Amino acid sequence: MEMRKMFFAPLMALCLVATLFTACGGKDKDSKTANQEKKATVMADTAVLSNLKDFASRPRPRGNFGFYVYDLSADKPLYGVNQRSAQSSASCLKLLTGVAGLHLLGTDYMYATDVYMRGNIVGDTLKGDVTFKAGLDPTINEPELRYFAQAVRKRGVRKIDGRLILDLVLKEPVKSEPHWYPWDLSFSKYGIFYKGSDKLARKLREAFNAAGVQVSDKQVVEGRVPQGSRCIFRFKRSIRRVIKRMWKNSSNTQATALLYTIGHRLSPHGNYTEVGVNYLRKFLKEDLGEKDSTLVLHDGCGLCTYNHLSPEALVSVLRYGYQHKDIYRLLYENLSIAGVDGTLHGEMTSEKTRGKIRAKTGTLSHPYGISSLAGYCQSASGHLLAFSIMDTDMSVLDARVLQRKLCEALVK
Repeated sequence: MEMRKMFFAPLMALCLVATLFTACGGKDKDSKTANQEKKATVMADTAVLSNLKDFASRPRPRGNFGFYVYDLSADKPLYGVNQRSAQSSASCLKLLTGVAGLHLLGTDYMYATDVYMRGNIVGDTLKGDVTFKAGLDPTINEPELRYFAQAVRKRGVRKIDGRLILDLVLKEPVKSEPHWYPWDLSFSKYGIFYKGSDKLARKLREAFNAAGVQVSDKQVVEGRVPQGSRCIFRFKRSIRRVIKRMWKNSSNTQATALLYTIGHRLSPHGNYTEVGVNYLRKFLKEDLGEKDSTLVLHDGCGLCTYNHLSPEALVSVLRYGYQHKDIYRLLYENLSIAGVDGTLHGEMTSEKTRGKIRAKTGTLSHPYGISSLAGYCQSASGHLLAFSIMDTDMSVLDARVLQRKLCEALVK
């Protein structure tokens, strides 16, 4: 009798767990199916479809041209012309870098920069070492180094009788990527951590001395945080600030820094650019399902004219973002608004479009003209649309006229 109890008790427990698991799984499945069925009953926006056909049929300037529109409310493709033809994407590539980066790192990712101390304070002298552990925060510049020096000074330290150790992720300054034009590298706009160890060492020593903590050139060395050190100050900054500058203001430096952050996360001792670009390629193929061999990536910011995406691939990025609500919130907040802010503050300022388009611009004036636009808008009937339009070998001014006309077709 006792043996039967011992057998049936765990068996009943297993059955109960299996029942609960099946019930929970069934609920999720039913909810997902219900959402799919609900979307299946929503008709695509036929008024916009008519507008798009009219837009596509009109004469346009010579050059490569393609666009694609997806009805997110109905979860259906709406219309496209040359939507699978790959073209130079310019800064619209930053959409892929940002969305893929947020997928990997998380929307709550924080850059951290730390100061450690080891030893004892005798009077106003630290009998030991201070370590400055720099990460990849691209927004820290020379004036902000004072925060770290002041953290040591507030401990009563006026002199370091040891070393000021720099624990660095990057030692060499950022260099121009292959195929970038020489004038594309605005090195002065990079954060201090991206300008090389020599400059960081000099500026950090100056910050310590200005804060009243004596440090000589000979005391500044590179190394790792020594055992027995304790963190006395941590400066954290959200990835959201990087995303905002990268999307709304189209910052090439922030996009390149995010690519380095991706590369460092995946391979701390590897080539960050190479690892980061390979991750973007993998994300494009495996997560977005865009396996066309004509889609080519060389960097994370879009400066390389050999970066080739298609209108459909850009819309795939936007659709993925929309499907992941934490990412979509950042897209909605940080894409430029037509006629209002960012790189679209002076574009589409008429009542037809002002404030109704949230999108990422992409523009390169060499070798002749590359211009793209991709983002979201709401149609007059209330449908949320994802769109992209790409133009190459065409005057940028002509391309922007086409972009404006497409957006008018979407919202009127």
